[in-house]
Amino acid sequence: MTDQRCMIGGCPNRVYAPAGTQAVCRDHFLNFLAWRRRRGPQMFLKYAAMTMEQRDTITAEWQKTVRIDEVATSPPPPAR
Repeated sequence: MTDQRCMIGGCPNRVYAPAGTQAVCRDHFLNFLAWRRRRGPQMFLKYAAMTMEQRDTITAEWQKTVRIDEVATSPPPPAR
């Protein structure tokens, strides 16, 4: 999982957490949590009870709200 990149197109950061069957960087993960929080507390209960494939639907809905200019501006970590 450490060699993967964020599922948001154009984001060079390494993955931090799962988002459905894919993964996002830390900045986008925090954005995803904030988006779910704005949708209400029932979203956390509903999301927790979903399978990974069902979560893809929610993730795809959130992904449509992420603008390209919101892509994390931090430089990618140096290669080892």
